[in-house]
Amino acid sequence: MKNSRAEKLKEAIFNSSVWKSIFRHDYADTPRNRVLQVTSNVFLHLHPPKVPKHGVRLSYTWGMGGITFLMFLVTVVTGVVLMFYYRPTGEYAYADMKYLMFDVPFGPIMRNMHRWAAHGMVICVWFHMFRVFMTGSYKSPREFNWVIGVVLLVLTLLLSFTGYLLPWDQLSMWAVTVGTNMARATPFFGHEGPLGGEVGVTARYDARSFLLGGSLVGPPALLRFYVLHCIFIPIVASLLMILHFWRIRKDGGISTPQLEKVSRNQNTSEAGELQRKEPKKGEKLHVWPHLVRIEFLVALVVMIILTVWSITIDAPLEEAANPTKTPNPSKAPWYFLGLQEMLVYFDPWIAGVVLPVFIIVGLMVIPYVDINPKGNGYYTFRERKFAILTFSWGFFILWIALIIIGVFLRGPGWYFFWPWQEWDPHKTVALTNVNLSYVFGIRHYTPAAIFGGLVVFGYYYLGVLYYFLRRKSETIQKLGVTRYAIVAFLFLTMMALPIKIFLRLAFNIKYVWVTPWFYI
Repeated sequence: MKNSRAEKLKEAIFNSSVWKSIFRHDYADTPRNRVLQVTSNVFLHLHPPKVPKHGVRLSYTWGMGGITFLMFLVTVVTGVVLMFYYRPTGEYAYADMKYLMFDVPFGPIMRNMHRWAAHGMVICVWFHMFRVFMTGSYKSPREFNWVIGVVLLVLTLLLSFTGYLLPWDQLSMWAVTVGTNMARATPFFGHEGPLGGEVGVTARYDARSFLLGGSLVGPPALLRFYVLHCIFIPIVASLLMILHFWRIRKDGGISTPQLEKVSRNQNTSEAGELQRKEPKKGEKLHVWPHLVRIEFLVALVVMIILTVWSITIDAPLEEAANPTKTPNPSKAPWYFLGLQEMLVYFDPWIAGVVLPVFIIVGLMVIPYVDINPKGNGYYTFRERKFAILTFSWGFFILWIALIIIGVFLRGPGWYFFWPWQEWDPHKTVALTNVNLSYVFGIRHYTPAAIFGGLVVFGYYYLGVLYYFLRRKSETIQKLGVTRYAIVAFLFLTMMALPIKIFLRLAFNIKYVWVTPWFYI
């Protein structure tokens, strides 16, 4: 009797005009309704009605794209809650953080979830790009969507960085101070950068003062970072996410193998001219319920882990910001410690501006210089050895190594300490580093020293290109001179970092090329 009443109530609800005005189809488990469930839902219609069977497997996607978006939603929701209790002024910011942590119900959990979700988003978007590269999912027709993903990676870092200042404690203030100091070395726009003084840039009017609203990290910087963190960057990131999701749909959904393998007898110079084949007619599954079920379970597990983490581990909050008390060492946020570590080996304008620009541009041009049709939509190492090894080294291994050094092995004075050594704030190291020209007895900005540095860098970059051009190697025949020149330049620039580290540690070489205008 109870079951029949429940069925009647259910039927009455589903057949009511109110229900039908909201949900435009019934829930009978039919192929048509599975498609309608996706196409008629404002959230689910971001997915195609069907996806390849392998696209549902976590072993293929790792779930990183969805988890990244989930972390963004968590930061938005918790951020809106935090905005009710926060005033972005130097007078009240830190007091509001203390009030939020000790007096607001569920305030600590909201702040912790916001902080840890922001860090999780940085990690997940990084792994998402790594997975996309490993499966070759940036290749045609998805080249531009990869570029959008690179921009979203940069915006994710900036979103977390601008929020780093808002607690207005010692940790945030000096981390942002270190991070924004790199803007002083911007060529043309920084008063310490190359040609900055020549164009009239001063310490009061340069890139850093424009970013901070003054010469120091003070209340104007707090307000500017608050607007960037809460309004500008989230709006731009949201628009690009919409475009990113839309391009996934328009580019065929989750990547699948689309090009036939190159025949062994086929001329390799014609590899880039292969005609596109139709996607393989593999088995496909309805997004509802197969993919939605996986996404829901993954989101549930991630939220449980994030909630437990936020309950047990508090986000750091040190004493109030004090511009007269400098911590030792002063470190940038962990995801920028690679740049701070590079400052040890390169001039600030190279480590803080030029190399990051090369990294971003290098990531963007990957789909346009990688014309290898193999490995599009599936994991393979044998068919993409050079690409995978190079990307893994630069984007994964090298960057992680620099972050680990900055987090765990750099102590007071930014001196290097092994894990078993105690951080001694009074440690001093004799400055024995010398320029390469000094090794040859040249100690000043002489024409010989400038010309010698030019020869070294010219041979390093142009010599390699000229060597392979003379040999007319198979690689150049496949890529073409322009693509090969771009690949060679980016690869040699990436390898310049470990080479410079080796020269510093083994031979105490500070700069290779010294001129009156710049140091390299």
